[in-house]
Amino acid sequence: MPPTCAPERPEEVVARLRAACRTGSHRSLEWRTRQLTCLRAMLSDHAEDFTTALHADLRKNRAEAYAAEIGFTIREIDHILVNLEEWLRPVPVTAPGCPPGSEAHLRYDPLGVVLVMAPWNYPVQLLLVPVVGALAAGNAVVAKPSDLAPACSALLARLVPRYLDTDAVSVVEGGVAEAAALLAQRFDHVFYTGNGVVGRVVMRAAAEHLTPVTLELGGKCPVFVDRGTNLADTAARLARAKFTNAGQTCVAPDHVLTDPETARTLEVELARSLEKLFGTDPRASRSYGRIINPRHFDRLVRLLDSGRIVVGGGHDRENRYIAPTVLAEVRADSPVMQEEIFGPVLPIVEVSGVDEAIAFINERDKPLAVYGFTRSTDTRRRLAEETASGSLVFGLPMAQVLDPGLPFGGVGPSGTGSYRGAHSLAAFSHRKTVLQVPQR
Repeated sequence: MPPTCAPERPEEVVARLRAACRTGSHRSLEWRTRQLTCLRAMLSDHAEDFTTALHADLRKNRAEAYAAEIGFTIREIDHILVNLEEWLRPVPVTAPGCPPGSEAHLRYDPLGVVLVMAPWNYPVQLLLVPVVGALAAGNAVVAKPSDLAPACSALLARLVPRYLDTDAVSVVEGGVAEAAALLAQRFDHVFYTGNGVVGRVVMRAAAEHLTPVTLELGGKCPVFVDRGTNLADTAARLARAKFTNAGQTCVAPDHVLTDPETARTLEVELARSLEKLFGTDPRASRSYGRIINPRHFDRLVRLLDSGRIVVGGGHDRENRYIAPTVLAEVRADSPVMQEEIFGPVLPIVEVSGVDEAIAFINERDKPLAVYGFTRSTDTRRRLAEETASGSLVFGLPMAQVLDPGLPFGGVGPSGTGSYRGAHSLAAFSHRKTVLQVPQR
């Protein structure tokens, strides 16, 4: 039996990638384009494999797996491939304070070796979309998939070396110990998607090397539903956004703020919308996912007593199933309102109107997103001017992630920095000033 090679230690991986960066091969447009094209081919060639892995980890259905993970990443690649050459062109700038005849321009320089750490809820998209941006910027990447999505992690570790330059991308699998070992290394940028607790660990580790970070975190994304809106349409859009991936989405609506009268009607419409989406028994629906593991299941079940159950509430620990649940008459100090839910539970909190809703939002951490359903131009203006969040969306929760041209990111506790498309190029590059002063 032939001897097997021991896996590289984290310091060996980083040293190997850094040595490759120093050759300058990663800087050319041709190299960047080739890596992105090969990554696209990997997703296309193995779409069925990725769909199977996503079902194994999260029981994602085929349509959702393709739309939110595989196709989503392919669209990101296509958008960057079309625009990358233009984005990389030096940008002339005036320098009136410099000696006469001086010329200046700005250019994007690669940072070097980047660490991308992904979560489990969208284990393909949330690993590969940042990797796409890092490669487009001319960097080498250490990609760390989540150990809580083991099927996807193993598939990525197997396929990435077959398609991408192994001196450009290295996939490191493992759990907490492996993540800690990677964070002990000196990187030129760390990109982490996950929760705030681990985000603080990442930031502390990066500070040891003065390494810049992008943190894509989460929070409790509120939805304000104004009186007078079309509640049947509102409920349909809310239900689809909230219960996709069994609610395990960082930008999913976390809770609804609305007045008591509107709340009563909205309850009925949400129950109808959920039946249209998943049938009378969501457990049997092929479109409804499962909770990632027993620990998260137990945490979510403890939240079900936080209000009156309008619909749902059923659960099965063995199958990690929690029915899509709507809670009414939820108090602001109830357990479900103390942490990001990240699961299929939607609380309705009653407020008197937009004044109280804005105060409610501002008394809490700045969320990743604020959503609004209103016909009032003044209410839209007030939510834009008087609240702070990573994004503000009216009419369709989670729509902000659909266009690769829009920056995605949080603010304060919900994250720092943004990415997608040209914003990924900026995140993974140094915008360098080049100034030429005439010589005698």
